[in-house]
Amino acid sequence: QVQLVESGGGLVQPGGSLRLSCAASGSSFGINAMGWYRQAPGKQRELAATISSGGSPNYADSVKGRFTISRDNAKNTVYLQMNSLKPEDTAVYYCYVNLIQLGVSDYWGRGTQVTVSS
Repeated sequence: QVQLVESGGGLVQPGGSLRLSCAASGSSFGINAMGWYRQAPGKQRELAATISSGGSPNYADSVKGRFTISRDNAKNTVYLQMNSLKPEDTAVYYCYVNLIQLGVSDYWGRGTQVTVSS
């Protein structure tokens, strides 16, 4: 199976920025979509941003214009640049990858905490 290693979370003031990274390893199969989902306390997990193998991004309305998702296919890594952060962005952010393989193809990271507070 694939292993996902996330980094970049932390505490930041409103209006600040963070950059999340997620590196995938351990699979000989190719990767389709990659992305980031988030879950705030007491809420359902929701999409923040995804990016296709061809580089086409998709964003939640709540983060459009503030977040930018990108990927490096050679490194099997997806990034999420988060600018103009708001307190409502506070959540655990989970890396997601979809593999080209039979059986289980969706994999999730353990999550990294992002806290936006004064």
